[in-house]
Amino acid sequence: MATEVLSKPSFLPPYPQMIMEAIAAVKEADGANKAAISEYIEEKYGELGAPHADLLNHHLTAMKDSNELLFVKDNYLLPTSDGPVKRGRGRPPKAKEGPPPAGANVAPPRPRGRPKKDPNAPPAPKKAKTAAAAAPPSGRPRGRPRKVQPLQNGVEA
Repeated sequence: MATEVLSKPSFLPPYPQMIMEAIAAVKEADGANKAAISEYIEEKYGELGAPHADLLNHHLTAMKDSNELLFVKDNYLLPTSDGPVKRGRGRPPKAKEGPPPAGANVAPPRPRGRPKKDPNAPPAPKKAKTAAAAAPPSGRPRGRPRKVQPLQNGVEA
């Protein structure tokens, strides 16, 4: 029991700091996965107990969400300034390249969707039915056939 107390340091730095140290110590271009980070922390600070895995998972997720860490192909990376800028999911739009030239005619953006009806326009004239369309065609009528009532006492209802 005395050896356990001596092997554990009395002061543990915050988890984000331990995670950053672990990723920097791995020194791989692909970064470090969760298992490698956990192994490094346990080697350096000794056995941290049962809540270590939950705390590590919580802090890795929080750091990933706050963009302190990049998560690429199941590996955690420290963000670098030369890395590609991620776009989408709340990222700012791509920067526009300078103002247009002074002589250029800048048209307003095209409206989206269906154009609005003109309230001052006269109503559209009704289409007149032709003679061929007005009379039903000979033969079978269009649509669903009428329901035939069953016979009651030999008389159609």
